[in-house]
Amino acid sequence: MRLSELQTGQKAYIVKVNGSGAFRKRILEMGFVRGEEVKSILNAPLKDPIKYEIMEYEVSLRRSEAVMIEISMIAADARNGAPYREEAVYEEDVQQQQGTSLINDDEHIILHHKNEGIHTDKKIKVALLGNPNSGKTTIFNLASGAHEHVGNYSGVTIDSKEGILRHDGYEFTLVDLPGTYSMSAYSPEELFVRKHILEEKPDVIVNVVSASAAERNLYLTTELIDLQVPMVIALNMYDELEESGRTFDYETFGSLINIPIVPTVGKRGEGIPQLLEKVIEVYKKDQYDFVQIPYGRVLEKSIAIMEREFKSVDPSQYAGWNMPLRYICVKLLEGDKDIERRVHTLPQHTQIFSRRDKERVYIEKLLREDPESAITNARYGFIAGGLKETLTEKTLFSEKTKLLDAIVTHKYIGFPLFFLFLWVMFEATFRLGGYPMEWIEWLVEQLGNLVRNSMAEGPLKALIVDGIIGGVGGVIVFLPNIVILYLFISFMEDSGYMARAAFIMDKLMHRIGLHGKSFIPLIMGFGCNVPAIMATRTIESRSSRMITMFIVPFMSCSARLPVYILFVSAFIPKYGSLVMLGLYAFGILIAAVTAKILRKTAFKEEETPFVMELPPYRMPTNKSIITHMWDRSSQYLRKMGGPILIASIIIWFLGYFPYNAERDAAFDNEIALIDAQLDRNEIGEEEREEKVTEIEHIRNTTHQESSYIGNIGKFIEPVMRPLGFDWKISVSLLSGMAAKEIVISTMGVLYTGDSEDQQSLQQRLKAESYPDGSPIFTPLVVAGFLLFILIYFPCVATVVAIKEESHSWKWALFSVFYSTGLAWLVAFLVFQIGSLFM
Repeated sequence: MRLSELQTGQKAYIVKVNGSGAFRKRILEMGFVRGEEVKSILNAPLKDPIKYEIMEYEVSLRRSEAVMIEISMIAADARNGAPYREEAVYEEDVQQQQGTSLINDDEHIILHHKNEGIHTDKKIKVALLGNPNSGKTTIFNLASGAHEHVGNYSGVTIDSKEGILRHDGYEFTLVDLPGTYSMSAYSPEELFVRKHILEEKPDVIVNVVSASAAERNLYLTTELIDLQVPMVIALNMYDELEESGRTFDYETFGSLINIPIVPTVGKRGEGIPQLLEKVIEVYKKDQYDFVQIPYGRVLEKSIAIMEREFKSVDPSQYAGWNMPLRYICVKLLEGDKDIERRVHTLPQHTQIFSRRDKERVYIEKLLREDPESAITNARYGFIAGGLKETLTEKTLFSEKTKLLDAIVTHKYIGFPLFFLFLWVMFEATFRLGGYPMEWIEWLVEQLGNLVRNSMAEGPLKALIVDGIIGGVGGVIVFLPNIVILYLFISFMEDSGYMARAAFIMDKLMHRIGLHGKSFIPLIMGFGCNVPAIMATRTIESRSSRMITMFIVPFMSCSARLPVYILFVSAFIPKYGSLVMLGLYAFGILIAAVTAKILRKTAFKEEETPFVMELPPYRMPTNKSIITHMWDRSSQYLRKMGGPILIASIIIWFLGYFPYNAERDAAFDNEIALIDAQLDRNEIGEEEREEKVTEIEHIRNTTHQESSYIGNIGKFIEPVMRPLGFDWKISVSLLSGMAAKEIVISTMGVLYTGDSEDQQSLQQRLKAESYPDGSPIFTPLVVAGFLLFILIYFPCVATVVAIKEESHSWKWALFSVFYSTGLAWLVAFLVFQIGSLFM
């Protein structure tokens, strides 16, 4: 029987996990090991994925993944479901993998390691490491948030945070590493964490373990034990364990594994001082005593043979890896790609791999399962053995999570509730954010006027007013919206609702080759593409994360809205709402098609399966929400303020130069003649204003046409002609590369001579014509232009965000060329095919 066949409410027991690679490894690590009880809780509204309960936590799996897991309705059949083992001598191994107590006097092996000199330095490097949802970041924020310095340092695809605090005369440098379920080097997080521990060599690791899901969380602990690193366990959310009516003799368990354990309640700061004191105690030790995890006779024999094989290798050749030899051998038997790559650099790699392959065959022959499963089972057996002696059964059951899930994932009201929440989020973002946005705009305007009135005319004044103040102001005005948006997103993440949103949307997203988690960044993209791309880091799978990153710019951000409104109100006012809806829908369609193409070409492989933990609902603390919100908002300002500023200055420079003093003087003379006519009462004030406005318009358009950006527009006009675009439209689109709002101000100058006069711009656009009198903005040109604005070049800030999150200019440039090429093709087809019929 397969797990996908299990009916809601039914229980069964794991027999075997089929499949291979990252999927199988992740499933095993998350507790789907032989003999473990699993219960089907509920289906998503579209019947896929399914929520299961295992090892006292909840996880969602797609049906296509659940079908890979074999189950039995009878516990004994599951445990004994493995084929008959040929020799009774391996009975001990059977017991171990069934979870019987492994920790006894015979097997409790202690390895003594001398410290490299007793620490006298008062500075301690501490790495915080734990599963997602273990409360690790809460402890980090609480411990370091009120002290000197918190900085962000980019990892491979994720960020680690560093904070400094002082306690008991010691200075702690805390590094909050990404949440990870293991260190198998399958996902970017796992690689990043392992690389940090091996290369940065923290003095002490604080392994944060969720007390309410200790068995699953302690799997990571077993890997750290194998790595033989100085460690303290923070048994976090201990209040939840007590509320369930359980007792945990953590001191006994700590002595069994030879690691100090400190119960903590991160959100309230309970246990943090005691945790820091234990870290100091471990740091000051001159000798570390590490327990050796017993893997059973078959595996231990293979590990010993592999260790003997390494005797032919000079230890200095792998000393730089900073890994115990036993750990290298275990990982080799597991087929760890990172370790295999390292071993390939050794001169004796051929004989080592030959011996490893023989041992893998030997293990599979005797245990009738692959080494990965056998090692994972042994680790969970080790944990279960210790917990059996120290952790009592749950007696009190909270129905809060089940009750809320019954509502928010209900097949009829789940989707409406989700979209209602999104509507509230965006309504608050733009309505509430509108007030501070107006204040900031006013401040930027006043600052611009102050400089305008206090400086002499010239390039420097124009640079400061139009380039620097205008450019930076264009970024800062969006900050209130970003802050409010992230306030909601932080609440969704910290409360546990974000995981449910991904759960109910997964089937729809899966149809275009993405995760349910991709939906949130796409929705955010309608507000601003920049924070939406930053939000893709919550997606574990690199391929899904990269695809999501590329399709976010097709979501019509708020910066495009003014352009849509200008053209729709000028040319299609009668069907304005339908056209706007059509543009948004077309953007979503383009995104879906692009995702499909990328999934079938550049990103075929899914590195990690859609195995998502559904954490229990928790009320987030104010401090936690504000910390997350400000952290991300300041990131937005820090990363995006610079690129926008530089782009605005470049566009200002291209539009301002070359400066023709003679031409400008001629226009000034014309205005002086008009002023003289006014003085002689030959014309009235109103007529004078009309004539000066006309001269200023001619001055601005002549200057724009002869400026560098005008020359560039004329240069690219032949490429844009097949779309029906003239040089002015081409220049406007070119300026929009910095930020889409700049399209309107550029058109304002090119078509009216006044970037502030919106109404006259609409009239001018409608009146704009070629020398033969034919209109420039025909229905086909307007349609092509709007679609081009929707699809083409993501703004500079978005391109930089893609570069930051993908850690490659190659992918950022790919996004630029793909979107611009696609925009050209769509506008070309609209104009050329439309011209055949109109």
